[in-house]
Amino acid sequence: MKILGIETSCDETAAALIEGENDHVVLKANVLATSLALHAKTGGIIPEQAAREQAKFILPVIKETLNKSLDTSDPLESLRTIDAIAVTYGPGLIGSLLVGVETAKTLAYVLNKPIIPVNHMVGHIYANFINTSLRDHEVARRFEEASPLGGKQSHLRLPRSLSVARNDEIQFPLLALVVSGGHTDLLLMKRHGDFQLLGGTRDDAAGEAFDKIGRMLGLSYPAGPEIEKLANLGNPKHFHFPRPLLHENTYEFSFSGLKTAVLREVKATKQLNNQTIRDICRAAQDAIIDVLVKKTLRAAKEHNVKSILLSGGVSANQTLREEFSRLNPSQGIPSGQLSTQIFAPAKSLCTDNAAMIASAAYFNYNPVPWQEITADPELYF
Repeated sequence: MKILGIETSCDETAAALIEGENDHVVLKANVLATSLALHAKTGGIIPEQAAREQAKFILPVIKETLNKSLDTSDPLESLRTIDAIAVTYGPGLIGSLLVGVETAKTLAYVLNKPIIPVNHMVGHIYANFINTSLRDHEVARRFEEASPLGGKQSHLRLPRSLSVARNDEIQFPLLALVVSGGHTDLLLMKRHGDFQLLGGTRDDAAGEAFDKIGRMLGLSYPAGPEIEKLANLGNPKHFHFPRPLLHENTYEFSFSGLKTAVLREVKATKQLNNQTIRDICRAAQDAIIDVLVKKTLRAAKEHNVKSILLSGGVSANQTLREEFSRLNPSQGIPSGQLSTQIFAPAKSLCTDNAAMIASAAYFNYNPVPWQEITADPELYF
């Protein structure tokens, strides 16, 4: 089955084609146009500007996806060969969502193709179920050059004990950690389509905390990659910031207190030199990662899961991946009866992309009449 995925929930304009058979999904093409450079100038996303750029790029992105994945050079003929269309319908920015949803509905109507609406956050989880091939290395490289992570961070750079996702190795029940700019959610999945939310974000999500802390330190937007780079040069003993909700009997997350603690330290520091900035980055990143890892391990032990899936833009953070790669029984994963594997998508599939939307649609195939699909910016699990 060939599924065309469309993703426009925030500032990216993305289309992808996946081909699925049984439990095997292969990425055929993954194309993205980003307006990041425009938003970097203002230190954040301007919704109206993002939607205007998406309206401009949505059709060229779809056309390039089809040209790269199918034999014919005729876009209309290529569209007729796909089996279904998947589109993000929420959560996200309403103007951006409408660009993707209305485009997908139009294509579904004209071509008489099934259309599957996909929850953006569920899509992030299903980036883990995409098998990559040698051919995909070149596709992922182009994607990363246009992504906020930049082309220098290879999606192949992983610690040995952390698997690049292979959906034929992922086992249920599993725990999914979705950690991005707008969400930090922990979900239990006993099968495809069965989502039990164990805990979510009370206020600032992890990625949002990275960006706000970066703004305090005068770093560029998005700040996560730069904070990680500076943290690698920081002194871990100079500062110590709070780990919000870490010791409470809950799987909810809160990072606003951490943000406030960093702001207090920045204001108290008379000379914010380069090394002090590195040290603050190190302490802030350590605090965020400590919360994410320990809460996830506690949930994994409680629910006796066989797999842990990392997902979302923050899951591209190499330090976070390496912390998970150092799992041992004393950190929460019981030995003997349980063998828990940790999975993370290729880094090119951590940030917003359409491949994950098509993958989610394949494993949760539930077509809806195109007339009934509407954009829902407040959608949750």
